[in-house]
Parts: sequence; C-alpha cells; structure tokens
Amino acid sequence: MGQKPGDRVIIRGRTVESADRHGEILEARGPDGGPPYYVRFDDGHTTLVYPGTDFVIEHAGENAR
Repeated sequence: MGQKPGDRVIIRGRTVESADRHGEILEARGPDGGPPYYVRFDDGHTTLVYPGTDFVIEHAGENAR
C-alpha cells in the first residue's frame, strides 16, 4: 500500500445521518506502509485503524497539483 505519515484519511459515514471522519496518518504499523494505521482525527482523537470499504486515502501533496 505504501501509506506514510502525513497522508490524510477519510472514513465515509455508513448512514445518511453519519458524517465523514477525517484524519491524518501518524504511523503505518504494517509492513511496507500497510495497515494498521495510527491515525489522529481532526477532533483530536487518536486510534489504531484497519481500513475497510469506507476508507479513502489522500496522499500528502495530492491536492496541491
């Protein structure tokens, strides 16, 4: 996968009422930048995340183009 610190994550809300969660990868703990990811969400909460089908990654600098 090759994710690295600074990459942004979005976890899509599963229902209409659920907001998306946005955060930053602090550490990729799997081999070669793979999961699990230690993530700090924009609300300040940090946790270990295993990506699912609702998980999107934006690589650092991707939106700067």
